[in-house]
Amino acid sequence: MTDQTSLQYTAEHEWVLVDGDTATVGITAYAADKLGDVVYVELPKAGSVVSGGSVVGEIESTKSVGELFAPVDGTIVEANAAVDADPSLVNSDPFGAGWLIKVNFTALPTLLSFDEYSALVAE
Repeated sequence: MTDQTSLQYTAEHEWVLVDGDTATVGITAYAADKLGDVVYVELPKAGSVVSGGSVVGEIESTKSVGELFAPVDGTIVEANAAVDADPSLVNSDPFGAGWLIKVNFTALPTLLSFDEYSALVAE
């Protein structure tokens, strides 16, 4: 499990782990809990060009359908095949094996810190 305080966050309840010019993206435990049991995940294909803030996938649960947003402009370098095969990883390990996409980006927008995100979900 990733140290959640070292991650950055979006207001759309996604976490971002930056490693050089690659951002690994997943949804937070808060989002996974609100969705309920995830039964299907649609992720973009490697090589897809994405724009920050645009919808790039869907997460379907027993309760609803949620959208996955790209937090950065860039190119998808990997989609998590393990989540495709077992969508429940999004619920059981959202900050680890349940990551969703990796994006090679050129610029990193301003994202929320752990404390800022914690305050957002506490509202």
